[in-house]
Amino acid sequence: MRTYHIYDRLWHWARPLLEKRLKRLAESRHPGYAEGIAERFGVVTWPETLARPVWVHAVSVGETRAAQPLIAALRRQYPSLPVLLTHMTPTGRETGASAWSGDPLVRQAWAPYDHTAWVAAFVAATRPRALLLMETELWPNWLRVAQETAIPIALINARLSKRSFRRYRRWQRWLPLAWEALTLIAAQTADDAERFRELGAKHVVVTGNLKFDQTPNPELVALGKSWQRHLGNRAALVWASTRDGEEKLLLDAWERLLETFPPQWRAPLLVIVPRHSERCDAVGALLTQRRYQWARRSEALPHPGLDVWLGDSLGEMTAYYTMARAALIGGSWKPFGGQNPLEAIAAGCPPVVGPHVFHFEDLVATGRRSRAIVQCPDPEAGLRYALRLLHSAELHAEHVAQGALFLAAHRGATDRTMAIVAPLLTPSAAERDSAVDGVTPFTLPRTAHPPASNRTPPAAPPRP
Repeated sequence: MRTYHIYDRLWHWARPLLEKRLKRLAESRHPGYAEGIAERFGVVTWPETLARPVWVHAVSVGETRAAQPLIAALRRQYPSLPVLLTHMTPTGRETGASAWSGDPLVRQAWAPYDHTAWVAAFVAATRPRALLLMETELWPNWLRVAQETAIPIALINARLSKRSFRRYRRWQRWLPLAWEALTLIAAQTADDAERFRELGAKHVVVTGNLKFDQTPNPELVALGKSWQRHLGNRAALVWASTRDGEEKLLLDAWERLLETFPPQWRAPLLVIVPRHSERCDAVGALLTQRRYQWARRSEALPHPGLDVWLGDSLGEMTAYYTMARAALIGGSWKPFGGQNPLEAIAAGCPPVVGPHVFHFEDLVATGRRSRAIVQCPDPEAGLRYALRLLHSAELHAEHVAQGALFLAAHRGATDRTMAIVAPLLTPSAAERDSAVDGVTPFTLPRTAHPPASNRTPPAAPPRP
């Protein structure tokens, strides 16, 4: 308990700094950081009509997208069940809003910082029946408060890379407290599950990756196809979710390649979509400095006179992938750990990743074996392979087909996750006998469906 007291004091002392940081982030990154600051310190108003929600925490964009098929399944199977969806970043919140703003039983909030009093106040106001943490969000006081208030906690779509495993081992002394609080861990892969078990975790089940169950938004697919038509017969190559310094690295390699092609060669339109939209000004300045003809998505449609189209919009990645014939996935050309390539595959846009994919190493390794993902050692090799995809209809079709098979072989995580989550949502006898301020708590029927067995992807040709 003394350790928790010290930990709480640190959060207490940090509060003025946290408030200042949120305001600075609102000015430099995204105005959403200045919204609902009180919620981050536990002050939240929850309507009585949404009594006893299931709390789903998705810290940012990737986790929110992963949560979408699970929330959709909850809403289909249990249409009276309220959902509390929390985030830490404005982009995560916007992603959730784009999917659920029209559903009155899905309500969003900012997640509280990890001080006991702030978490306890948040829990007292919202009274969740279960807490579903997406991927790997293990905050000590979140776990402690939920455990002490008899809220079952599940780590959903959990992943633990080799790099994260080594980091967690430094905290081996404190991990038993986390494992004791968690009711279950739904791991993405057998390797993830084994790493959790090596750290002492119990009740670990392999359910697969929820991101395989995502389907492209039809409206965004239609938007991407409309952009494609503006280019006529010119191809587009997207650099997706690029991180700081990667645009320069890729442009250097691109310019070296251009020197090797004849002057009459028609280069594809480069579509650069930074991972963080607040960096678009800096990327635009770099393009101007290098004398590219470029325009922003927010200011102009793509047209044949452009060298580069800068994607400064949020929530339209599926459209960018749809318009392009190949994608270089950012975060993997410098040591940022990579980004999720599944959205590109689902849109029929073969992804090319660089050497730095430590956040997605298992996924990339499996995708390479299935020829759904191409990994290259450096930007120049990546660009060369992307150009092959642009100019060889046969190679492009092969990768698209292998990508579709790869997705199909790994689907089903939502059903498996629902099968193990449903019992956590069933209220206890004490809850059934009580009413919350006149509102009878929602009661779920028992599930009769056991978890589906894990699927093994079919053998595939070796990576090119």
